[in-house]
Amino acid sequence: MSKAKIGIVTVSDRASAGVYEDLSGKAIIDVLNEYLTSEWEPVYKVIPDETDAIEATLIDMADVQNCSLIVTTGGTGPAKRDVTPEATEAVCDRMMPGFGELMRAESLKFVPTAILSRQTAGLRGDSLIVNLPGKPKSIRECLDAVFPAIPYCIDLMDGPFLECDEAVIKPFRPKAK
Repeated sequence: MSKAKIGIVTVSDRASAGVYEDLSGKAIIDVLNEYLTSEWEPVYKVIPDETDAIEATLIDMADVQNCSLIVTTGGTGPAKRDVTPEATEAVCDRMMPGFGELMRAESLKFVPTAILSRQTAGLRGDSLIVNLPGKPKSIRECLDAVFPAIPYCIDLMDGPFLECDEAVIKPFRPKAK
């Protein structure tokens, strides 16, 4: 069984300022460490909120680093510099709109401004790319909602088998007949 490579990309205007503590990327790593019992390796980057940088990073993680899952945080709001969904769509072969729909529905249980979020997901080659919001609390809420489908999606793409701590998160995999 191969070790899964999972890309974690923090997109932030503050990334280029030099003094920046990335709480969002660390929150993703913490949640994945809680969920996953199988071995995995993070491929972690903090990049500026610029379309070219986001696209290049996603392409590198999918095509060169061979990440089966790439999770982004930040750049999904309505501000002019929030371009993560556009960069994701530009590099994906096919989109997976159900991920964004479910994340917004889940977030609406907590804040009415969830309708402003533009998270999306898509497939590039053998990689699933999922855009998350930028706040650690929202990251957890969204991952709790969509992660049960992620291991099976990666199975369907012939990726590594992700085993989870079912006391923390229960992935859905159809039973074989």
